[in-house]
Amino acid sequence: MLSEPTTEKLKTMRLDAMASTWNEQRSKPDIGRLAFDERFGMLVDAEYLHRENKRLEKALRDAKLKIASACLEDIDYAANRELDKVQVRQLATCRWVAEHQNVLVTGMTGTGKTYVACALAQQACRKGYRALYRRASKLFPELALARADGTYTRLLAKLARADVLVLDDWGMNAITDVERRDLLEILDDRYGSRSTIVTSQVPPKKWHAHINEPTHADAICDRLMHNAHRLVLKGPSRRNPKEETSDH
Repeated sequence: MLSEPTTEKLKTMRLDAMASTWNEQRSKPDIGRLAFDERFGMLVDAEYLHRENKRLEKALRDAKLKIASACLEDIDYAANRELDKVQVRQLATCRWVAEHQNVLVTGMTGTGKTYVACALAQQACRKGYRALYRRASKLFPELALARADGTYTRLLAKLARADVLVLDDWGMNAITDVERRDLLEILDDRYGSRSTIVTSQVPPKKWHAHINEPTHADAICDRLMHNAHRLVLKGPSRRNPKEETSDH
């Protein structure tokens, strides 16, 4: 019989899911009732789904999202949050990523900013884009270390390649002159060609004052706020003290 050589050839071509599905088909006595096109379509669908799942797993692994399980379907639209479901549905299409726009998520601590940002990034990964998560308080020391060991340019290139960069909890601490320059460098590389998600307890209207240097503030705010979608989360803290990532 030709079944075994065919299976081996499929595996050699790295069509493992197709080989597995084909063997499953052969074990079903009534499979012959299906037309060839139907059976072949099932094989192709199985291989496609397998490869998409592997691609998504890798994309999420590379993204290093703080809340890996975050997804838009699980966002809570409680009335006191004042979160616009229509706006979130529009963002779910990822047209904002295709058009290189930004998303600014603001609100008080515990209102679920990180969850929403990670859910948007996860959705982008599902749509075939590359995402990358960085907490602001750790990104700037990472850049300082990279500058010291000679990998600064490489790190900037990595940040620039991500279709969606999540900059979480920006504005928590006073910004230094070096951090201002680093942030502008990152945003300048991404402006008009990539998308950035920023979460912050500081409302955007106060970002200019927080940056505290007119020239850099103008440039940074312009690159972040131009064509940006804004989500303002309200209501009491949703954070479970036993599990900080539970605030959907």
